[in-house]
Amino acid sequence: MKKALFAGLAALIISAPLMAATAFTDAKDAVKYRQAAFQLIRHNMADINEMIKGEVPYDAARVQKRADALVLVTTLPWEAFQVAGTEQGGGDAKADIWKNLDDFLKRGEKLAADASSLQAAATTGDKNELRKAFGNFARNCKACHDNYKE
Repeated sequence: MKKALFAGLAALIISAPLMAATAFTDAKDAVKYRQAAFQLIRHNMADINEMIKGEVPYDAARVQKRADALVLVTTLPWEAFQVAGTEQGGGDAKADIWKNLDDFLKRGEKLAADASSLQAAATTGDKNELRKAFGNFARNCKACHDNYKE
């Protein structure tokens, strides 16, 4: 019984890198993944924006939660643009993404860095710092949309 358990565990550990290397079943799956990741970014960003604008009551804990989430979710969509066939996949992605993939991926790295700055600003509790960091984040997001989104 112990040998069978050990053998099963060993097989799982050995195959884990293979499973991680194939996070997407196909290009269509990668497109769905990146679209879902962008929806998470949009949701968290919009919630902070509404609080900054005073459209909903400011809640520092909620801002921090959204900023913390953005640190993670801004790292997610980029690998899904590098799956073969995703340039045919649909959505609002312009063909220019794949013509300028290095620039596009650098913009994704910048967005993640801006999310970290936003997280740090949220930690201070200073609304002016938050507003400034959010503005940088939002401008980078818009610049990418201007170049790479229909």
